[in-house]
Amino acid sequence: MHMLQGLKQSLYHYAVHYWDSIVNLGVHPAMPYIESRRTMLLNLMALPCIPFMTFYSVLNAIQGRYLLSALNATTTTAAITVLLLHRYRMYLSARVILIFFSAALYTFIGLYFHNGAEYFLLNILVITILTYDNKWIVGGLSVLITTAFLLIIFMPQSWHLGPPVPIERIWSNVAISLVFLIIALSFFKHIQSGYQEEIEKQRQVLLSMNKDKEKLFSIVAHDIRSPLATLETLLDMFQKGQYPRNDMEEAAAMLHQKVSQLGGTLDNVLRWSTRSMKGIQTRPRHFLLAPVMTEILHFFELIIQQKNTTVDVQIPVSVALYADRDQVSVILRNLFSNALKFSHAGGRIAVITQQTDQHVTISVTDHGVGMDQQQLKTLFVSQQHPAYGTSGERGTGIGLILCREFVELNNGAIEVQSSPENGTTFTVRLSKGDIPVNEPAAAN
Repeated sequence: MHMLQGLKQSLYHYAVHYWDSIVNLGVHPAMPYIESRRTMLLNLMALPCIPFMTFYSVLNAIQGRYLLSALNATTTTAAITVLLLHRYRMYLSARVILIFFSAALYTFIGLYFHNGAEYFLLNILVITILTYDNKWIVGGLSVLITTAFLLIIFMPQSWHLGPPVPIERIWSNVAISLVFLIIALSFFKHIQSGYQEEIEKQRQVLLSMNKDKEKLFSIVAHDIRSPLATLETLLDMFQKGQYPRNDMEEAAAMLHQKVSQLGGTLDNVLRWSTRSMKGIQTRPRHFLLAPVMTEILHFFELIIQQKNTTVDVQIPVSVALYADRDQVSVILRNLFSNALKFSHAGGRIAVITQQTDQHVTISVTDHGVGMDQQQLKTLFVSQQHPAYGTSGERGTGIGLILCREFVELNNGAIEVQSSPENGTTFTVRLSKGDIPVNEPAAAN
């Protein structure tokens, strides 16, 4: 019993595979969507003709209708030719044979044998409308095919080229032609559905890309704002003469350092943005965490000095992550920037890591203004109104949303604990990396 069922399933899968291979004959990945569907439609119309017309050719030959038998065999040959032309990507020739040749053949058979073949002209008419875009070709063929159909229906001849076919044969031809018509229209509906699905997919892709571009602009704005604010402060102090003349040389060196730092930041952001132009992509790899934190501290060095903030970093040199390094850098820059922004002057920020067998936990703690429960509830789920820091710093309002998204893209988790005037702790858990202590971090 099981063997019989297995045989049936094998035969069914073989039949489906065989059918799909023929219906998709001539279709290749580089074809435009509409052209591939038109090719499939012509295959779908030509394929059933082969067994049906072969059967009628044999039957008419047995019954002495030799001319009609020859015409049926010609129709079978035309259908096979269409499939072969598609196989060798001669699509225009295949359309000419299926539409022009078949229309002439069915007109002749309908006029002189009155066997219901004229109803196959309706199939040719529908295929013409679905296949051609040129309005002159569609209009001309529609007039010709409609005229031929009406001529056969309303101007029947009183003579035949062969013995009359039985009325049952006429009904079967009409039924088959109508079935073909239903198949063609159903496939057209399928094409329309496919169009709508493709349009919807493209719309979703565009929406996703637009969202990614907004995130990239936010990251660029966030990463450039801080160095520019520092440069603006230094230049303002120069202009107001707040630097003594003997300190000018030291201040100029600091200014040069900040300009160089801004150039490096721009290079990193532009490199990452270029990589993400087709959508933000996560590319995890093993890397050491300490160098990333060092870059972040250099990035905010002058602001740390201006706010007289004490930064306590407890990250062993051996701690490694398996994640997207650029995204982790964005996460930590946002968290450290917020901690710095909402810390009071002379405050303290702690960055501490803990390790387990599978994960690394990174905590960023400040002792600043903190947040209430209402703020915590909406922190990661909607864009916040940009808040001012303790020294008037202004944010974008979407940094924490980006942090959560990037953490989730790297199969991690982020949590927050906070209360008003008692500070805030953000905790990020990411996958542990595997880099030997004596092996240097990968170049960036």
